[in-house]
Amino acid sequence: MRSIEIIGTGSYAPNHIVTNEMLESIMETSNEWILSRTGIEQRHISQGEETSDLATKAAMEALKDSNLKPEEIDLIVVGTCSPDSLVPSVACKVQKNIGACNAMAFDINAACSGFVFGLDIATGFIASGRLKTALVIGAEVLSKIVNWEDRSTSVLFGDGAGAAVLKESTIEGLSYINSKSEGEKWEALTCGSVALKNPFIIDTIPVNNKISMEGKEIYKFAVKVMENEFNRILEEAKLTKEEIDFIVPHQANIRMIETFSKKIGVSLDKFVINLNKFGNTSGASIPIALDEGNKNGTFKKGNKIIVIGFGGGLTFGSALITWNK
Repeated sequence: MRSIEIIGTGSYAPNHIVTNEMLESIMETSNEWILSRTGIEQRHISQGEETSDLATKAAMEALKDSNLKPEEIDLIVVGTCSPDSLVPSVACKVQKNIGACNAMAFDINAACSGFVFGLDIATGFIASGRLKTALVIGAEVLSKIVNWEDRSTSVLFGDGAGAAVLKESTIEGLSYINSKSEGEKWEALTCGSVALKNPFIIDTIPVNNKISMEGKEIYKFAVKVMENEFNRILEEAKLTKEEIDFIVPHQANIRMIETFSKKIGVSLDKFVINLNKFGNTSGASIPIALDEGNKNGTFKKGNKIIVIGFGGGLTFGSALITWNK
């Protein structure tokens, strides 16, 4: 099987920052309440930029970091649950915007696991020999689907995008990838239903376009699958937890991450955490964190990095990255 490595990363977040103190003026909440329960201090909110705009800017940064030309990209996969429209896909807009004229482009919806699912899909195409390169993006403008009257969910989310360029390689890079779904629990996290309305229906089906989440159910699910996926990778890769240099989890809630850290016996020092600055950006959270670790020099050549995502669907996924930049 061919090896695949990440050769470039990029990220982008809107300039407008909304702090916890700013939220105090529009809902019954406080900085102390939000910070103690989530670890979030602020989030970036779009003031007109669409998901494709954010994705394009992250993609351009990743291409620059990879030293590839847009026309060398064979595949663009965008993980998003907040696209600009039903048709066309965000990926096709990104393709046009960056000039990736030779790429296959499409979106996937695996909610907060979207980036890891995208890695899995791209890895499959490259490993099969059909393609040589891929651009995987996680991008969200969640502010347009958040119920700003619900303080239990609205304080959690932010807007942003992250991207990674993958390439066929002769050295170890992306491995032990896994993505799965537990659809029987789909009702635990929902957002946006398309109106069922046509001339043959007497009563229109009600539409709910805002995020709804069963917090306790998601919390239990997240901690369980993160622990299981961490142990799966150690077993399959024949590694000890001491040999893992960094863990990049989905940036949902600091309490989830702290509980996960205790369960696996790994210090928080090994976790890449930026949710205090960005909030929960869904499918964008892992690639944004990867880009930060890349650009600020946290990741060193040869580092073993585990990424783990989980989200609506319910979905989850993980992978081991050997850092080669």
